[in-house]
Amino acid sequence: MHIEKRRVGKKTKYYLAHALRADGKVKKLRVYLGTYEGSADKQRNRAEQIIKDRIKAYKEISDPFRNVLNSKEIEELKSLEAKREIFIKHLSEDEWKIFLESFVYDTNAIEGSSVTFMEVKDILEKQKWPREKEKWEISETYGLRDAVNYMRNTKDHLSLDLIKELHMVTFRNSKSFAGEFRKLGQEVAVVDGLGRIVHKGAPSAMVVKLLKDLVLWYNKNKTKYTPIVLAAVVHNQFENIHPFADGNGRVGRLLLNNILLKHNKSPVNIELKNRQEYYAALREYENNGNIRPTIELILKEYRNLKKLLNR
Repeated sequence: MHIEKRRVGKKTKYYLAHALRADGKVKKLRVYLGTYEGSADKQRNRAEQIIKDRIKAYKEISDPFRNVLNSKEIEELKSLEAKREIFIKHLSEDEWKIFLESFVYDTNAIEGSSVTFMEVKDILEKQKWPREKEKWEISETYGLRDAVNYMRNTKDHLSLDLIKELHMVTFRNSKSFAGEFRKLGQEVAVVDGLGRIVHKGAPSAMVVKLLKDLVLWYNKNKTKYTPIVLAAVVHNQFENIHPFADGNGRVGRLLLNNILLKHNKSPVNIELKNRQEYYAALREYENNGNIRPTIELILKEYRNLKKLLNR
């Protein structure tokens, strides 16, 4: 890392700069230090940490597979899908209703909603609101339903606009920042019940860049990998980036399903009872680049969906 000076009008601006090779290209990372040399010295430690965080984000996020999947692994995953006799079909409207109620309940419950499954059914079918629940919980029940319907009807596979729209539809009546990515300087971390940090979102300054990289990766590989692999990677990468201040889990699971649908596969529901397995799969991907546990979970949930629809 080195101090870089730039002359702007009559002022000299100081930056801490570092050259990084990522995705086969050299990228220049810069952090503004101030307009005089003394401020540059005072701000250097802070700037170094920012650059280190950005380097870590490039290494962990910009390459979705990090050389994990070779041609042999890809074939193994295809075989895995085939051997499990994965349940894939177009859902009827009645089946969509069953799926929708389960998805809205489970995906909100994973994020801490106290609305029960029967209350979800009453809200969506009878417009009956449980009196003891907070208004935001009711709003997010309707919002997630509307987001699923939006996902079903859009022709968009993956884009920044789609990501923001899904967030907006889900949280328009419960969060003031609905549809807005984290602002510069707004950093997020996921903590467990003991207050320990289990995941840090990408630096806010890199959110848009990393999302664009993900969209580009998807468009380059959407005919190379199977739909479940595509959906799993996009979902896990999105969760690593964590572009919103809140609501990333729900939008990530919507994106997972949107990609499955766009490749003529049925949607899948990550159930509340499998929450710990889901979290473990996310950690395995974040820490080791291993996508297999997420794919195993998706296949398991497909089998559970078959049981649900055959009741």
